[in-house]
Amino acid sequence: MKKILFFLLNLSFVASTFSQRTPTFVRDSLDNYIQQGMKDWQIPAVAVAIVKDGEVSWMKGYGTTKIEGGDKVDEHTLFMIGSNTKAFTALALAILEEEGKLSLNDEVKQWIPEFKLKNALAAQEASIADMLSHRIGFETFQGDFTYWTSNLSRKEVIQRMGQIEAPYGFRTKWGYCNAAFLTAGEIIPKASGMSWEEAIQNKITQPLGMSRTISLAAELPGAKNKAYPHTIVNEKLVSVPFPNIDNLAPAGSMSSSIKDMANWMLVNLNDGQLNGQQLISAKAINRIRQPYSIMGIDPRDAQDTHFYLYGLGLMINDKDGKLVYSHTGDVNGFLSATLFVPEENLGIVILTNTDKNNFYQSLADELLDAFLGLPYQNYSQQSLNWNNQQIQHQKTLIDSLQSVAGKNIALPLDVQAYLGSYTNEVYGIIEVKSGKNHDLEIHFSNHPHLVAYLNHLEENQFLCTYSDPIFGEGITIPFKAEGEKIKSLELGIAGYVEPAPYHFEKKK
Repeated sequence: MKKILFFLLNLSFVASTFSQRTPTFVRDSLDNYIQQGMKDWQIPAVAVAIVKDGEVSWMKGYGTTKIEGGDKVDEHTLFMIGSNTKAFTALALAILEEEGKLSLNDEVKQWIPEFKLKNALAAQEASIADMLSHRIGFETFQGDFTYWTSNLSRKEVIQRMGQIEAPYGFRTKWGYCNAAFLTAGEIIPKASGMSWEEAIQNKITQPLGMSRTISLAAELPGAKNKAYPHTIVNEKLVSVPFPNIDNLAPAGSMSSSIKDMANWMLVNLNDGQLNGQQLISAKAINRIRQPYSIMGIDPRDAQDTHFYLYGLGLMINDKDGKLVYSHTGDVNGFLSATLFVPEENLGIVILTNTDKNNFYQSLADELLDAFLGLPYQNYSQQSLNWNNQQIQHQKTLIDSLQSVAGKNIALPLDVQAYLGSYTNEVYGIIEVKSGKNHDLEIHFSNHPHLVAYLNHLEENQFLCTYSDPIFGEGITIPFKAEGEKIKSLELGIAGYVEPAPYHFEKKK
């Protein structure tokens, strides 16, 4: 009887302690907030983990793994984490530095002699840390269309990166570069004798008990208890194929669960310790938190933060006087957010399985504010209002373009003038062919399963619809003519893949 009474009193104490240190929003409103957000944003699955003061204070899966016939999501369900992979890559390299096998200040050419960049100074001087902090002079996402879900090997991706004309000077401007992270990751085999994926497992995920976490995207389709990827097309939720981005693996190929990611948060908050054991060097943990690049700041954010910096695979900013380390992950069909605040001993993980929602970020922001004692903002509704405005604007644009395309205006030149091979120094070759149900089609050497369907608008302008909606919609493709001959075309892609168009010259 005494044991039962002691148990009940202890249970009451634990519940009281949880209540005292848990914000009202989390304790009373979080479930409803998430369920409403899933409905508003058409998200099949959300998984959330919160760690606070050295333990997991919230861990829960919501929804089902896919829109039809899916299983219930739990703490073990796998989601792709996209660019949250980057901190793992940076930490693996920092661990190797601690082991004396390399220095993050080593020049890339020391390890990859064939490494090249158009900027001769950058090619010669770029260090591993430069690659991990996005400061080699590239524009954000520059080159990504060439690599993303392409058939290029990792070696070929690094070679193609060397053909890019960087718009900025070396170390003068932050520009997010996935291929640079790949390059840094490919130094791991040369320094350790292990592949990148083996090093991630042996040095990080296995010691941390992250038994569900997998390194390569190609492994996810065959895994058990996984979320399926989705996107939104014409305002309707649809399934999309699992993406294979293993040619960029160190930049974004990992998949994990909230239970595993909770361990990741705990280790980051406790200087490499978990359950009283020093599993990762504290020096390595803190190495990737050092600021290397100034990201700049959107004026709209000025009231909430004073700076955005970038460490090694981590973004750094201030919120209510506290340092916040964070990153997001965006890969076909999945969006994720991680953040931790050492001064509050707080870590948050959000995993979702659509790539057209801002709820993942809104939820992370709402939770951060709650634990910092800041007023409730309903970020999701604010973001949803803005998103719906953008959707309506895009729909109006596409409707107007499709209306023009539906008029079947005659081509200014014979269709044969448009057909043939076109080349771009970075991408390579595309082929323009006659379309079966469209005026023209574009086929891609690096993306053999991708087709761009072109419907004529007017003059030499065409409305482009990609067979894979990830690459964009409502894009206009202009051809340039000289006399009766087509000389070139400008290929546009969705801005979140790569903002600038590609110029392709027609082969003679």
